[in-house]
Amino acid sequence: MKYEIIEKYIDRLISETKPEAPIWNIENIRLGKSPAWNYIDGCMMTSLYSIYKLGGDKKYLDFIDKFVDYYVFEDGAIRGYKLETYNLDNLNEGRILFDLYRETGKEKYFKAIKLLYTQIERQPRTEYGNFWHKEIYPNQVWLDGIYMSEVFYTRYAAEVGNGDFSEIIRQFESIYQNMYDREKRLYYHGWDCSKQAFWADKQTGLSKNFWLRSIGWYTVGLIDVLSYLPESAEKEKKTLGEIFKNTIEGLEQYIDPQTNMFWQVVDKIGKKGNYAETSGSSMISYAMMKGARLGYIDKRYAKVGESVFNGICNKYLKETDGKLNLGGICLVAGLGPESNRRRDGSYEYYISEPIVENDAKGTGPFVMAYTEIKQL
Repeated sequence: MKYEIIEKYIDRLISETKPEAPIWNIENIRLGKSPAWNYIDGCMMTSLYSIYKLGGDKKYLDFIDKFVDYYVFEDGAIRGYKLETYNLDNLNEGRILFDLYRETGKEKYFKAIKLLYTQIERQPRTEYGNFWHKEIYPNQVWLDGIYMSEVFYTRYAAEVGNGDFSEIIRQFESIYQNMYDREKRLYYHGWDCSKQAFWADKQTGLSKNFWLRSIGWYTVGLIDVLSYLPESAEKEKKTLGEIFKNTIEGLEQYIDPQTNMFWQVVDKIGKKGNYAETSGSSMISYAMMKGARLGYIDKRYAKVGESVFNGICNKYLKETDGKLNLGGICLVAGLGPESNRRRDGSYEYYISEPIVENDAKGTGPFVMAYTEIKQL
């Protein structure tokens, strides 16, 4: 396909967006939420900054600065951010603050970094040392949380802190040891270390299925942390590099030969109700190409990742009424809380969540994968 249309699509997204009303935050639009700091916008900011760094077009940097400036106040306080919820999702957008502080010199961005790091310091931890996913999910580890927290944490340790990455590495190792099914070579979405949650297996504490996007978050978390670790962190790079290699090699067998994509419930290709899903496929495509480029996996994975990306474009990037739209995106999925027993981790649950177009949980990773396509 002609990749130029992807940049046309990106330009459409930013031209139709105001900081207080991004068109890619479908959850907020549907629920009528007030503008607040969130991981969904963070996905787009990260992807747009990558486009800027590759091509140098300042319109992207100007857009990111204008967008984030709306959410960060002069004293470093963040619009809608509540530390006391201990929500790992809220750390994700923090990674763009490092770039904006370096690019603009605005002190408020550095103050906001320090505020978010306060959450890292105070975040409740399980007995195994992993962060709770949120205050409302005690003792629960979700794959999503690794991407949300550890990339920010790594950047802080490398660029502001004392270069101690030991806790970060332990959290990845704990997930690999406790949430990875070595027979299927896939990760379960959630793990309740207390084994009390209604969705958790009473013997293992694990959830029931392998949800694609959660595995995608974890995979991107691995390669992004690897990319931010300094050269001096040789031991840490070796440990994470091995986990990343095993993760990618295990995932390859689940590529659907018909679509070249991964499916919403990864190991159940073709089962009634299941479908090829855009966001998780984009994440793994990105991780494959970036991992091959950086030398953590065999170089052939660059082509594998490219084929997944092309599969997404062929199936879900469509023009409607003169506008490009990216479809096949699971809007949201989670586990619990107790008051929401529909979110029970069952197969039926994962295929029941809405499928939407242009949500940043899909478009952000899609654009990130596109930045790797441009470097092949």
